[in-house]
Amino acid sequence: MTQPTAEADDGSPHWQRTLMAMVAVQLVMSLSFTFVSPILPLFLPEVGVANDRQLYLWTGALAAITSLMAALVSPMWGRMADRHGRKLMVLRSCFAIAICTALMGLAQNVWHLLGARTLMGAFAGFSAASVILISTQVPRSKLGYALGLMSSGQLIGSLLGPVFGGALADLTQSYRLPFFASGALSVAATLLCWWTVPEAFTKPENKPKTSVSAAFRQLAGVPGMMVLVTVLFLSQFAIQAVQPIVALYVQNIVGDQPNLATLGGVALSVTGLAGVVAVPLLTRTGDRFGEKTALMIAIAGAALATAPQAFAGSYWGFVVERFSLGLFVGSIVPITNALIAKVTPASERGMTFGVTSSAYFLGNSLGPASGGVIAAYAGLPWVFVVTTVMLLAGFAWVAAAVPGRKGP
Repeated sequence: MTQPTAEADDGSPHWQRTLMAMVAVQLVMSLSFTFVSPILPLFLPEVGVANDRQLYLWTGALAAITSLMAALVSPMWGRMADRHGRKLMVLRSCFAIAICTALMGLAQNVWHLLGARTLMGAFAGFSAASVILISTQVPRSKLGYALGLMSSGQLIGSLLGPVFGGALADLTQSYRLPFFASGALSVAATLLCWWTVPEAFTKPENKPKTSVSAAFRQLAGVPGMMVLVTVLFLSQFAIQAVQPIVALYVQNIVGDQPNLATLGGVALSVTGLAGVVAVPLLTRTGDRFGEKTALMIAIAGAALATAPQAFAGSYWGFVVERFSLGLFVGSIVPITNALIAKVTPASERGMTFGVTSSAYFLGNSLGPASGGVIAAYAGLPWVFVVTTVMLLAGFAWVAAAVPGRKGP
């Protein structure tokens, strides 16, 4: 892989407008993603899931299948982004998510839900497309700042989405309506991106095709790259193993209550609330003092904040622990992506992030599935124990193998 050049990384002259527009799109899409987070496990009994063990397993499987499909197709979408434009990939993913989420609201059995989420994974990939777009428009020295700002938009959406989704379900006494509301939000994000996001993209002339296997070999030759890819996998595995069972864990603590969806939504959202403040600080730390230092702080803090959740004895104690987690966990992915972007030429970032996103989505896939299995056979608290171990493993490998880089 060729090394990045200054000329290739000066960014678009309109990069600030592109960044602000994409932060808005990211916020709306994150709102859409998380709108149904507290709803999905509570919706499953309506589509025929009969007992607790099946509920845990199906919750994990439904969360996993979307990311599994995305892991398989991400390199293809990344290559298309390099050839046909990054904005086009963002529009494609937003619209596909809108259609698939609406289909989930129409599901009559759990297999319909599985089919809709499988289709979503095959055509979605919004987060990867957004990172590729921003990384090729923003100056190299501003990558940490830009990706941190994008992450803040995502966190604000994840803060509002579960609360609004849970409240809508409780107010209407319907677990179907939030799916349609989520689909409408994705349509709004598609239109917002179409109208407001500029992209300075020049289609490459006669650029030779790079196979996925060749791209993997190129990445393996970049110092520290495979460690970063593994960190993406480990961190997402750990984070996503917990996400699907948060609402069920809240139910285990407080019992059946009429506002259960709202309580689950608050427990999910409070992590994003902490991240809104913390992520910009940690990503700016990466720009100033080196991404490796910032990444180690984020991973270690996330591990230390996750462990106590296994022993939560009260709802509000659990919420405080989730808030503590949010001070660190939201920074892991943007800091890692900034490190990846800084060692990748702008013209190759579509393919590179397509490949690295496969690791990200694989973690997103195996995490929920594993979390569901662990919850079903060992108990809900053990999901948090395994998550802590995974994060500590990622911290140890970063400390040992990622080269230190300071500044731009």
